[in-house]
Amino acid sequence: MKLLLDQGLPLSAAALLRDAGIDTIHVGEIGMSEAEDAEIIRRARSEGRIVATLDADFHTLLALGEATSPSVIRIRIERLRAQALADLLLMVIAKCQEELEQGSAITVEPRRIRIRRLPLVPDV
Repeated sequence: MKLLLDQGLPLSAAALLRDAGIDTIHVGEIGMSEAEDAEIIRRARSEGRIVATLDADFHTLLALGEATSPSVIRIRIERLRAQALADLLLMVIAKCQEELEQGSAITVEPRRIRIRRLPLVPDV
């Protein structure tokens, strides 16, 4: 499992996740702090990474592009410190590993996890 942490998430969480055995980079570590969301999606797709973000725009971009990858974990819990974020992502990976590997848009809320398979297109 490989992660790409978006801006807005604690930079130090990447090191904590690496220490836990998850191949993780933060956009701030690779000069993408000000990159457009579409560019971050392209980078994650090319490297086989899952995007973790606070930003709803990633799910929108996946839907508009009828994308089948990358998987995106949107976190709807504000002000998580690095250790809490790392623990949360480790839990999501453990619970949703198959869905993440197959391509999903996952939303993590305080009391639930919503999983939508990619592509995000309306049923016809």
